[in-house]
Amino acid sequence: MQKVILVAATCLTVAGAMFTTTTPSLAKTMVYVSAATDGEINTYSMDDKTGALTPAGNVKAGNSVMPMTVSPDGTHLYAVIRSQPYRVLSYEIDPNTGGLTEKAVAALPDSMPYVSAEKSGRLLFFASYGGNKIASLPVGADGLVKDGAKQVVLTGRNAHSIASDKTGKYVFVSNLGSDVVLQYTLNSETGLLEPNAPASVSTMAGQGPRHIVISPDNKSVYIVTELSGEVIHYALDAAKGTLTEKDVVAVLAPDAGLEKGVAPAAPAAFNVPQKPAAAPATAPAVAPPAKIWAADIGITPDGKFLYASERSTSTIAIFAVASDTGALARVGFVETEKQPRGFRIDPTGRFLIASGEKSEQLSVYGIDQKDGSLKRVGRYPVGKGANWIEIVDLQ
Repeated sequence: MQKVILVAATCLTVAGAMFTTTTPSLAKTMVYVSAATDGEINTYSMDDKTGALTPAGNVKAGNSVMPMTVSPDGTHLYAVIRSQPYRVLSYEIDPNTGGLTEKAVAALPDSMPYVSAEKSGRLLFFASYGGNKIASLPVGADGLVKDGAKQVVLTGRNAHSIASDKTGKYVFVSNLGSDVVLQYTLNSETGLLEPNAPASVSTMAGQGPRHIVISPDNKSVYIVTELSGEVIHYALDAAKGTLTEKDVVAVLAPDAGLEKGVAPAAPAAFNVPQKPAAAPATAPAVAPPAKIWAADIGITPDGKFLYASERSTSTIAIFAVASDTGALARVGFVETEKQPRGFRIDPTGRFLIASGEKSEQLSVYGIDQKDGSLKRVGRYPVGKGANWIEIVDLQ
């Protein structure tokens, strides 16, 4: 396959105010972006032919609004607040305009950097990086989350994401600090997660498994590793719900010049006496090399191309996926918004939208259907601390 070269994209200027209160009456596709610093969810309508975004208002959510997910039927958006009190907000999505109306709030047992919806929409799954736990909350028949946790499970260090396979029977949890991926089955009668056999698979030491994506054919599971900057490809046994590592591909080129990241140290017990604060260290004459800091991962609906973001270089890597084995081949990258924590691919697989935590712009890329390369087709204002994107087709 021909190597995909870096695309030098032309930035498009969006005229008018950053956000308006007018929502399009015939919007088909909506884009929602959580701006953690502003504490808002920014809303856009998207032209499904060109990928152009039109600002369609914003809603005040709460300080450090971050991960979001959409109900399987596309009628509700759920947003997690990572400031005290920790909570999840249920928004009803207007089927005509895509506007958001807050309908319910429920308490969370910890700060949760990840949320996903169970296949039937009966549960929301959460992972807590600092709390070393996962949790599930029930979703009512009205699509709202009103009650507290149904289940809380302690995990290894730094649980970072939780995702179910396409059948909804099996659930996987990445543990960045422990270098393991936990494997669960979902009891369809009780709605509780139960350890699979085996209960986990280990990664290489220091890889730091972070975000998970399942292939559309449900045969492969891909996990981006935050600390080593790689994508691990697992084969998924559909009958058992267990993972077998097949291959590992680097997100960055060998000459990227970044050092491997380091997982945070385990916190001391609450009753351990605190040591006096050390004197500030003298700044080195030469700054140390930046560390690898991979973030998000996504795959096109047809399963042909996979993407992974890296925050230190502010890039998105592009991979071709082998149709027979699911193996990955890195074919290029693009520079994107500064510190790209999150991105999403639209339901048609024709556009990728990326945000940067240190950028007040969104980038929209067209996806070349032959080689997966990305070409920027627009750039649009967004709130401060933009980090999570959800795209909803209203039809």
